[in-house]
Amino acid sequence: MNRTEKAEVIAQVVDSINNSYAVFLVDYSGINVEDISKLRKDLRKEGVEYKVIKNTLFKRALDESGKYPLLANHLKGMTGYVFSGENVSLPAKVIKKYFDDKQKFALKACYVESQYYTGDKLEELSNLPSKADIIAGIIGSVNAPASGIVGALNAVMRDLVSVIDEIAKQKAA
Repeated sequence: MNRTEKAEVIAQVVDSINNSYAVFLVDYSGINVEDISKLRKDLRKEGVEYKVIKNTLFKRALDESGKYPLLANHLKGMTGYVFSGENVSLPAKVIKKYFDDKQKFALKACYVESQYYTGDKLEELSNLPSKADIIAGIIGSVNAPASGIVGALNAVMRDLVSVIDEIAKQKAA
């Protein structure tokens, strides 16, 4: 690979780092091509990017981006790089699934937005709710008091109508 090609790869990686909400480093040693292809396909379906890049080039891209400094400590051996969009729990779920199935595919470390996690936090990361789930929970929490008030007002109106109806029946009798 000549200098120009290296510079292009580094520029692409810097772009991926800057446009990602999360970056995961995984150890893929011992995984066959078929399993890696299936993993890439599963991640791609969800809009997540998986790349294999030389560790030295990734280190240079980290330096250029100025983000995720602690990832440089994990650039040893066979490392795959997962770049995630807004749904940061999805890659952790896919990585955990492959780790559970193969016992060879493991998380080295990751950054979720600006928070650093080591590989032993995979279980916690895979259980994180998605952004859509969090928003739905917040909207539900905000909506619950309003629907309670509406229900209480309707009950008062219903009771008032019942009382007026009973009075009308008594006067008619």
